[in-house]
Amino acid sequence: MAHAKARYDFTGRVAAVTGGSNGIGAEVAAQLRGHGATVVVWDLQPPAGGLPACRMDVTDSDSVARACGDTLARYGRLDMLVNNAGFAGPTVPVDEYEPAMWDRILQVNLTGVFNVCRTVVAHMRQAGGGRIVNIASLAGKEGTPNASAYSAAKAGVLALTKSLGKELAATPIRVNAVAPAAVRTSLLAQMAPEHVQTMIDKSPMQRLGEPAEVAEMVAWLCSDSCTFNTGAVFDLSGGRATY
Repeated sequence: MAHAKARYDFTGRVAAVTGGSNGIGAEVAAQLRGHGATVVVWDLQPPAGGLPACRMDVTDSDSVARACGDTLARYGRLDMLVNNAGFAGPTVPVDEYEPAMWDRILQVNLTGVFNVCRTVVAHMRQAGGGRIVNIASLAGKEGTPNASAYSAAKAGVLALTKSLGKELAATPIRVNAVAPAAVRTSLLAQMAPEHVQTMIDKSPMQRLGEPAEVAEMVAWLCSDSCTFNTGAVFDLSGGRATY
């Protein structure tokens, strides 16, 4: 049976993907590019193959402003923003959690999203439109034991998405989030096989998500097909989410 996947025409549109050099971000960038968009990777690490990129640290608002300014100078517009940069941190109980690591995880995963949104929204307001997609996590909806900082940060991303979506609801800018469960990336290869198997066992579909599945959802949220959805959280958990 032939596949009937959605196709989009993003010709002439420019997207920025934070943390787009690897993992989910790289797949999102590739799919948007495949639909005709010009994609600029905003990351500390340059993407493979000499693709358009700006070296950027989401925790440094000056760095974010430079990346946005450079992108606008080079391409003249910025239509889509995908906030994907982040990291999980250590898996330890709250009473053993290092305060410095807690601060770092919130800085990257939550304040980083704020820094980038703050800069890009100002431009999108002037331009009269845009799409923002924040990559959150099932951990932000349900809380993952021994991952308090990551869970709290991603819950913050969901609340920020809802708040910003309402702020911009009367404009042509749409702001939404996706909340994936465990996705097959190189990050998982660093984990113990039994830990990954536990994730699979929790899934009603009995498998991990694939980066391409996240990217499919992101592409729709970046498109003109998404018009009446804003401040919303889209589940990508293979049926695992309880709400």
